[in-house]
Amino acid sequence: RSADNAFCFIKNGMKTKGTRKNNINIVTMGCSKNLVDSEELFTQLRGNGLSVTHESDKDDSNVVVINTCGFIDNAKEESIETILRYVDAKENGIVEKVYVTGCLSHRFKDELAPEIPQVDAWFGTNELPRLLKTLRADYKKELVGERLLTTPTHYAYLKIAEGCDRPCSFCAIPLMRGKHVSRPIEELTLQAKNLAAKGTKELILIAQDLTYYGLDIYKKRNLADLIDRLADVEGIDWIRLQYAYPSGFPLDVLDVMRERSNVCNYLDMPLQHGSTEMLKLMRRGITRDKTEALVNTIRDKVPGVALRTTLIAGHPGETEAMFEEMYHFVEKMRFDRLGIFQYSHEEDTHSFGMADDIPAEVKQERTDIIMELQQGISQELNAKKIGEVKKVLFDRSEGGFFIGRTEQDSPEVDNEVLVSTDQYVRLGDFANVRIDKAEEFDLFGTVV
Repeated sequence: RSADNAFCFIKNGMKTKGTRKNNINIVTMGCSKNLVDSEELFTQLRGNGLSVTHESDKDDSNVVVINTCGFIDNAKEESIETILRYVDAKENGIVEKVYVTGCLSHRFKDELAPEIPQVDAWFGTNELPRLLKTLRADYKKELVGERLLTTPTHYAYLKIAEGCDRPCSFCAIPLMRGKHVSRPIEELTLQAKNLAAKGTKELILIAQDLTYYGLDIYKKRNLADLIDRLADVEGIDWIRLQYAYPSGFPLDVLDVMRERSNVCNYLDMPLQHGSTEMLKLMRRGITRDKTEALVNTIRDKVPGVALRTTLIAGHPGETEAMFEEMYHFVEKMRFDRLGIFQYSHEEDTHSFGMADDIPAEVKQERTDIIMELQQGISQELNAKKIGEVKKVLFDRSEGGFFIGRTEQDSPEVDNEVLVSTDQYVRLGDFANVRIDKAEEFDLFGTVV
């Protein structure tokens, strides 16, 4: 957004004077884990008394820090385009300094630096102190646990670990984020208390793999204990779990989810495929039968749980028969929420040694087929909710509606509940809503 504004200024021939006090604008690409990194940078810079904004709508920032994503081809292209836009703004005198950090920078800075020499410095994912020093700021340990949010105050992402130890064939995350490193329970609990004191009602737990939490520092899978501690934090009404790996899933998490009223009956578990043969090629450490058994166990232990998953279409070696298996897997399991990516051929991954043998148009066709199937499933599941009263947390108003979510929905990726602005709703707060109408991915209701 701010890059587009910069171009408006370029067209108008406006220039920075180069003499004003530095005003730093942080631009974030990619996932919620990147967003948390930007928020921590934001907090440190503000703690040093510096002027800093996040994705500013104004064009008064002479220093820009771009936090890039390098997950798949589309994300890399978007990150590079953003860098080039700000480089153009620099050459036209609008921006004085451009710094690049995040996953793309971590993995490809040696290749990118000679190609885009106008960037003033490149930083990896674990180089926050060096980035701060470059920005003439000190790393303040006393700010650990503090967070200035870029999301609406009522919800926040809580990153409980960094990196990943899983060997998935297609994934470059370990190359960019390193090995799994859990954050101590005490540190996370302190951060949760600080967020709650500032009005946060919903914590969304994120990591590359939540289920691995604690193995490195507590020598056991300790996710259930962490959730239990966080559930004790006064003011936290919802705790949501994202990115749980199926192989080795700690079943005691389900006990906490069932027993603690402020732990959402929601689980985001990327399963990637429905064919045992393909899961083996992907090095997922699980079969289709074991996956189905796990899903059934989760549903038995937590009645009414909403399951979100993601899949990959077009991985090397995916035959038409394997794709049909995935189709029937989705048809049988009837996931509440589902997304699907087209396979991206990532350098230095195990799959990169295989031929990327599925044509782009076939990847697209398979993606469309799965999403059409899921659209029908979602429509049927939503239709059953008509007449029910749901507890809804409202995020924003738009187009004549207040827009919120149930406990079965995470921000930006899941279904939404729309209520006419003719009714009274306070943003950032809960209300009970009777569902009157259902579409494929939206519910419409009345406040009761």
